[in-house]
Amino acid sequence: MPPPITPYKIHIPDAKLERLKQKLELTDFPKHEIEDTGWKYGAPLADIKRLTEYWRSKYDWRKQEEEMNKLPQFMTKVEVDGFGELDIHFLHQKSSSKNAIPLLFVHGWPGNFLEGSRILSLLKEGEGKSSPAFDIVVPSLPNYCFSGGVKKAGFEIKQYAETCHKLMLALGYEQYVTQGGDWGFLITRALAYLYPQSCKATHTNWIFASPPAPISSAAQPSFTPRELAALARGQDWFAGDGRGYLAIQSTKPSTIGFSHADSPVALLAWIYEKLHSWSDAYPWTEDEILTWVSLYYFSTAGPEASSYHYYEALHGKEITTAVVQGYIDVPLGLADFPVEIANAPKAWWGTLGPVVWSKTYEKGGHFAAWERPGDVAEGLAEMFGKGGGAFGVVRGRSGYD
Repeated sequence: MPPPITPYKIHIPDAKLERLKQKLELTDFPKHEIEDTGWKYGAPLADIKRLTEYWRSKYDWRKQEEEMNKLPQFMTKVEVDGFGELDIHFLHQKSSSKNAIPLLFVHGWPGNFLEGSRILSLLKEGEGKSSPAFDIVVPSLPNYCFSGGVKKAGFEIKQYAETCHKLMLALGYEQYVTQGGDWGFLITRALAYLYPQSCKATHTNWIFASPPAPISSAAQPSFTPRELAALARGQDWFAGDGRGYLAIQSTKPSTIGFSHADSPVALLAWIYEKLHSWSDAYPWTEDEILTWVSLYYFSTAGPEASSYHYYEALHGKEITTAVVQGYIDVPLGLADFPVEIANAPKAWWGTLGPVVWSKTYEKGGHFAAWERPGDVAEGLAEMFGKGGGAFGVVRGRSGYD
């Protein structure tokens, strides 16, 4: 008998909320900061002090909890080969259309299931009439939020993909399509590679492609100013000042884990710096920032658990970066947002697979579904709607009544 799927409501015990407040009250802030440098050295002291005080005295977790509990949340168990059963928390919004397209949305770091929440109503409105309808599944990945943690070594990209695939099967979706960025890009690419009979198309907002093999120097493409800027951002992230977090989390996650587990302010600074740096001038509110950070702080597996994702993925032997950056023969949609951390030039896009839809946007960053939910939803509707490059890819589910 398959594991039951049960409704889920978030409720953090009062004792944990009080413990958080105590820790915030006892924070020792750094005494040393270089003057007039903005974000050059990382999160500014003034910003973190302001957010800490708001977190301590004004932030209302219960109010945020109430809002999140309006989302269609569920819990089930997924058996992962070699790792046993894992508790998996997820959103599941079903359309009233019987032909709705099953869509799996996969978040990244330092994201969470809320990234997918803003597209729920936008993609349900079609209801199989004016635009395609979708059944949307948004899991909290293992080691994140309210899903269980993994304490056995070797939980790689393959296992994350297996978890998502088996969740979709448990919900009755033998075939489905996907959307993802950040880790969601790698995991959805792995799904297309491992399960092409089920994962029928992918839409991504992180175009992490490799250059094609050069024919000759004369055949090299010229890049637009926007593409040159994207290459510069990618170089800074890959080999410059932007990759420190990844170097630590992918080599010594246990060491940084002590800081994240013990100090909510250390966790805040670690995550907030990425929310700021990877967004396209998105006006993050204090409540948004602190809810995202609190979801890590209160996560079932602990605020340190997600760092292990980096170590296992980058030391993985089965699904490597070369695999997910290689050509995978599954229909592909590419949403090009200008402040993504490492988007490739258009001349490279075809190295990922058969590109059946693409669009270049004038605004938006790494957290596209949160920053620009209308753009992401519209792109999915175009890609999978009538006349779109991936129309009808899911057997018996066109998205229209």
